[in-house]
Amino acid sequence: MIKPNQIFYLIIACFLVSACGKVERLTLVTSLFSGAEQYENFNRIDDIFPVNYLTPAEEILILEEGEPIELPESFNYLDQKINTQDFLVKTDTVALLILKDGRIAYEEYWLTGGKEQQWISMSVAKSFISALVGIAIEEDYISSIEDAVTKYVPSLIGSSYDGVRIKDILQMSSGSAWNEDYSDRNSDINRQGRIFALGGSYDEFAATLEKGFEPGTYNQYNSNDTQVLGMLIRDATGTSITDYMTRKLWHPMGAESESFWILDSDSMEMAFAGLNATARDYAKFGELYRLGGKLKGKQIVPNQWVKDSITPDGPHMMPGDNPLSDFPFGYGYQWWVPDLSGDFTALGVYNQMIYVSPASDMVIVKLSANSVYGTEAPSWDEFETITLFKEIIKH
Repeated sequence: MIKPNQIFYLIIACFLVSACGKVERLTLVTSLFSGAEQYENFNRIDDIFPVNYLTPAEEILILEEGEPIELPESFNYLDQKINTQDFLVKTDTVALLILKDGRIAYEEYWLTGGKEQQWISMSVAKSFISALVGIAIEEDYISSIEDAVTKYVPSLIGSSYDGVRIKDILQMSSGSAWNEDYSDRNSDINRQGRIFALGGSYDEFAATLEKGFEPGTYNQYNSNDTQVLGMLIRDATGTSITDYMTRKLWHPMGAESESFWILDSDSMEMAFAGLNATARDYAKFGELYRLGGKLKGKQIVPNQWVKDSITPDGPHMMPGDNPLSDFPFGYGYQWWVPDLSGDFTALGVYNQMIYVSPASDMVIVKLSANSVYGTEAPSWDEFETITLFKEIIKH
């Protein structure tokens, strides 16, 4: 039987544990983009933040070993010869996994990475959210991407998203004013990040943005657009992102490991960056898209949705030196299109990538804790990494 004085000490102990947890959470978030090493943090996110878990599939897709490949000794970037291993070290690579024809051709782990180690996706999560929107349309939870998002998410009526097409949000062209400069402490992404650090509601934050331009006319990268898509999935399907993804994507594609989403104070998933999974399960998602949304003989994501997601379809979505876009890569539905080769990629800060090359039947996953990310404005490691990937494919 617990005595009254023991109850007092239990309350104090619980308070201290909670307070220490919040201090560690705040310490991690405030150290982001500062140059601090993060590889001992990104491997244990569920020890620091509240999360929702996705269970492994009952029928796991086993990635079989294929013919092994060796990495090129070096590659050329901006007229400089870059040593491959030096680059992997420089970008704090924890996992590099290459599939050729769906089989493992290369798999190595460093630092705190490992086959069973979940790693934070950062913005790679955005491509998963896109897949869920496509599935929800196939299931008639959402009638059309031509619909206004507020048809399904009435809490955004009166905000900068009021009346904005779902398609424009998918294409990062919502028209909401946004600053994604990680080195600017007062930027919108860092204001959003304070919820990550201190707690709060992503729903409430989404409604605070002001209109910056006419929707569908300019491609401006905006992490809050993806958070709004997460709200759309939740409100249209009547269930959480975690539950819907587990049933409609994670289990059907044969995920082999437990994964999880970071949550806000209202148990809403951090849709724009909060997925944590293993390299092998990230690779399965890339393979799913390489094969047009079909794995294990089952169409999981609609084939047309996959095609539309990786196809820039307007002047503001095209790759290259584009005055209608704020980044040189093209864009689809939450997928990047670096050039017109047919390759496409999911990207996340700190150098997280799922790179898909259909013409070469290859998928490359790189998980990292690149400590220089955000300390340089802009950081071009994505370009250097893709140059390496293209050399790997050619090699």
